[in-house]
Order: sequence, then structure tokens, then C-alpha cells
Amino acid sequence: MKYQDIKELPEIELQKTLKDLQAEKLKLKIQGRTGELKTTARPAMIRKDIARIKTEQNVRLKKA
Repeated sequence: MKYQDIKELPEIELQKTLKDLQAEKLKLKIQGRTGELKTTARPAMIRKDIARIKTEQNVRLKKA
């Protein structure tokens, strides 16, 4: 997910996306520990998306 796409999302959608990404991150962590993880690059992509969403939330918080 690109930062430009994140900037266009409403706050409710950002929170929902963040919650979904955190749940997926947990699932991938469990898969990695059990040896079922197929794409090893996916956890890093999710971490970066979570960071982008949190950054946008902080920017919006400071503007308000």
C-alpha cells in the first residue's frame, strides 16, 4: 500500500486496515515459527504498511 493511497482513506478505514494488518502480522508470525510461511518478504511489507498508517494517523492528530 502506498502512502498516497493511505492519505486518501478516511479515519475509520485507516483504523480497520491497521487492525487487519496487525492480525495478519500475528498469523504470519505464527506461520514463521511453525515453518508454514511461504513468502518471507510479506512480514516486512506488513510492518512497513503499519508504520505508514501510524504515521498518517499522527499527522492527522497534529493537524486537529
